[in-house]
Amino acid sequence: MEIRQFREEDAEQYRALRLEALRNEPEAFASSYEENRRKPLAETVKRIRAQSENNISLGAFLDKKCVGMVALIRKDRKKTAHKADLMSMYVSPDARGKGIGKALVKEVIAWGRQMEGLEQIQLTVVSTNETARNLYLSAGFSKYGTEPMAMKIGESYYDEDWMTLFLTAIGGEQIST
Repeated sequence: MEIRQFREEDAEQYRALRLEALRNEPEAFASSYEENRRKPLAETVKRIRAQSENNISLGAFLDKKCVGMVALIRKDRKKTAHKADLMSMYVSPDARGKGIGKALVKEVIAWGRQMEGLEQIQLTVVSTNETARNLYLSAGFSKYGTEPMAMKIGESYYDEDWMTLFLTAIGGEQIST
């Protein structure tokens, strides 16, 4: 398995995996399959090009096939730049059970630790998604709240748990996880 930042030549695979994720797990993403399937490949290329030291998207590749993804987006305002959001986490069903999700989370945390001044990584996860919640808990995240009815798909509502991982203690020293 290889985990690395997406490159322009990955655009087709990245787009295909993202559409699969939106179709298979609609409650896990704020974006919808219907909104994204109409977007041209050029939008995915633009997203890849927009990566920076504060905005990364990682892919997990098995035999050169993209089977997983995750993003880390740092807050861009002065008062919140000490935080980043873990987003767009997904592993294709065929590749689950092989430690890919755990490896993606571990790698995105490592990237976060390299971001100067970053103190915490936050995420939201659908409250009923036990597998994902347990993955994040095992990586050191802790739940700090629940947003009831955070998403609505059709007539169904989904609560989301809010989780955080502190990378530094108060005073700036690094926490090991």
